[in-house]
Amino acid sequence: MHVLIVTDQHADSLGGAQVSIRQQQAALTEAGHLATVVAPRLHRPHPPRAHDIDLPSMRITRDGEYGMSWPGRRIDRLLLQRLGQLPPVDVVHVQGDFWGALIGYRIARLLHAPVVHTLHNDVDSGTRAVTPLAGLVFVALRAWRRMLLGRSLPVSPRARGAWRYLAELTAAARVVISPSAHFARRLHEHGVEGAIVMPTGVDDQLIAQAQGGAESQESAPIRLVWLGRMSSEKRIVEAVEAFAASERAAAASAELHVYGHGLLEAMVRRRIDELGISSRVRLYGAVSHPEALRAIARADALLQTSVGFETQGMTVYEASALGTPVVFCDRAIADEVDVRPSWVTAGSSTADLVRAIDEAVAAIEQSRADGRELRVTDVDRMRWLQSRLTEQMLRRYRALIGARTTVRRSGAAASSDHEDRSADQGNH
Repeated sequence: MHVLIVTDQHADSLGGAQVSIRQQQAALTEAGHLATVVAPRLHRPHPPRAHDIDLPSMRITRDGEYGMSWPGRRIDRLLLQRLGQLPPVDVVHVQGDFWGALIGYRIARLLHAPVVHTLHNDVDSGTRAVTPLAGLVFVALRAWRRMLLGRSLPVSPRARGAWRYLAELTAAARVVISPSAHFARRLHEHGVEGAIVMPTGVDDQLIAQAQGGAESQESAPIRLVWLGRMSSEKRIVEAVEAFAASERAAAASAELHVYGHGLLEAMVRRRIDELGISSRVRLYGAVSHPEALRAIARADALLQTSVGFETQGMTVYEASALGTPVVFCDRAIADEVDVRPSWVTAGSSTADLVRAIDEAVAAIEQSRADGRELRVTDVDRMRWLQSRLTEQMLRRYRALIGARTTVRRSGAAASSDHEDRSADQGNH
């Protein structure tokens, strides 16, 4: 089976969706299939990948982390040329919402291949978080989609703004996937119909390796960890400010270990200095996925600080699989993951996060005083493993391929019947 995965950003760039794409590619390869990832070229050094197709792109962030490829005939021709050197594509799996999605649907149409579309992003909340002109952006997105893909199939009248764009985009997909139940409900409420729930998986082998390399923390300083892109919607500045304001964390000499980078990195460094906590905060920058998992495994608790933005809890799934407790700021994610011990903020303010950090540190201190580590227990960690989720995805792919083959055979039979009737008429 050849699965073509098309996405907005290079799979080696920073982000949970990118990590999940790499994991899916690796799991499909291990199962004996070919998984080709199509994405904009990355504008920074990275190791070449044999099964990637890097598209011409323009840099859209100063650090070169993210790029954009312009959909159209040029990209169509380039992709068809590259794909002509590979086995035929059986399924196109779109894992993007913007240019990657448009490129994916166009190539699927040219290849006559079915589309599976995983919606990783809350386009409505994400766009509103970065621009006051969100309404105009949504109108432009719909116009762009129509220009490149033509008229959409009918969609729900509930779909408005960003949701209408997503509804029109996914109307051509055979399967639509949401990485979480809470985002699937949100999609349905806003008129994007039919999404099934399939969480992003965590890498079986990496989880096992990270667990094996995690040393006991009972005599070490209490370690809280934050991972992600340093951007406003991830609330990294709020996390630093709450940690600084936590009297319990200060009294325990707890440390905050931050992994990732982004546009707010300079601001984060400045706030750490202003708050006088540089001796208790460690900034590691962008790290490899195995290193990030080891950091989570070594931590006493993970801070999940975004609110109403995430469509899934990638680092939270990983923490739960590794047994690391979580401080949640997003109740929807907390309810869905449903692990113990955990702490959920009462609201979205920094003061609410301070109280949750105080409670977490107090619980960790108490467990250490009792001679034990505070770890997640009584949870089905298997539900997040990539191997199990890849099996489910393969069943979906095979069903689509089977249906496609049946349609082709039916079409060929109908064509043959027509030719036979025409020949009989000619003989008469």
